[in-house]
Amino acid sequence: MPEPAAWKYQKITKKMFDAAAVDLVLMGRVITAVGDELIEDGFVHLSGGRIAAVGRRSEAPREIETIETGGTLMPGMMNSHAHLSWDGIHELSQQSMFDPPEIRAYKAAGNMLKSLRAGITLVRDLGVHDANLFTKQAVAQGIFPGPRLLVSGESIIQTGGHTYWVCREASGADEMRRAVRDQVKRGADLIKIMACHDTLEFTDDELHAVIDEAHRNRLPITAHATYDACIRRVAEFGIDCVEHGGSMSDRTIGLLLERDIPIVTTFSALVIQADPGIARAFGIPEWKIEERQKAVADKSRFEGLVRAAKAGVPIVFGTDAGSPAVEHDRIVPELKFMVEVGVCPDNMDALRAITARAAKLNGFGDSLGTLEAGKLADLIVVDGKPDRDLDALERVTMTFIDGKRLH
Repeated sequence: MPEPAAWKYQKITKKMFDAAAVDLVLMGRVITAVGDELIEDGFVHLSGGRIAAVGRRSEAPREIETIETGGTLMPGMMNSHAHLSWDGIHELSQQSMFDPPEIRAYKAAGNMLKSLRAGITLVRDLGVHDANLFTKQAVAQGIFPGPRLLVSGESIIQTGGHTYWVCREASGADEMRRAVRDQVKRGADLIKIMACHDTLEFTDDELHAVIDEAHRNRLPITAHATYDACIRRVAEFGIDCVEHGGSMSDRTIGLLLERDIPIVTTFSALVIQADPGIARAFGIPEWKIEERQKAVADKSRFEGLVRAAKAGVPIVFGTDAGSPAVEHDRIVPELKFMVEVGVCPDNMDALRAITARAAKLNGFGDSLGTLEAGKLADLIVVDGKPDRDLDALERVTMTFIDGKRLH
């Protein structure tokens, strides 16, 4: 593995924020996220930061402190496409160019609290700028409480490429490799590239270099890719994940299946900004609201994603949180639209997209994402039945990470 980031050599005498793992039995309905498994009257036993047991109420240990939750227990949710230092309110280029580093830090801190309260126990922060590297350090060193974090550092783009005003620009294969190495040196968990906007970006040599260098450093690499030619190109070059997705031919879908490449769909900006009541409150102009409404109404634009999902391409939850009107505690609109448009056949599958499939994408398939004995104790309690009504996820009453209650 690469050398650790410099901050990992620092001695931490005592964390500013820490909590003890509980030894506790939670009673309630249990969605394990193992297939469609549902225990209507069950329990989860948390002990030593792990799940000690899961089962029916009659099987619960009697000698352990017990809480009757009156709700549904399920795995902690994961937002696999977010930007913690964008506030979810203001225009992105203005925040990116004019927010000082200190304000980015405060925004990230506030958004981590909002995420925990919404039941998000892991955030995959796809950066754009480098603020997420410091956010990860703050959580890891106990400077501020937050969810688990996977961070990309600066997104890598060709010089003058998509969102050049906030990403790491590079030109030529050697600069691409240097850009990757700089993120690795500072502690990135993955690499992100912006592979297209209106046109394809990167030369073949550049695209090969940036993907190869990430893999040489044993890091996954993901690509902003929004239409067929771009998705197929990055898949052929060896990308590990597609962000957003879009139109896709059968050939491209077959390639994603062959190489087991998942897609993190991000419908939230489209869906939320199409709601005039919400959009106007966030200053979204009328022409943009009308554009979003037409896009949401035209389900044919999502046909490629639906065909990919039905063919077996893994679909994972992400909101692009930080975009205007897409605050970090807005979870339900994305999940509901995933079911409405058909990339998830039902609520239970949508819940797996934000738990079990997200855990696999993020490298935690063996330790997170489902409620099973031996796994890490990341779980939430929901007031309601999200398998029947996704709106219940607006009412998260408890959030545990490593068996520590953080909300």
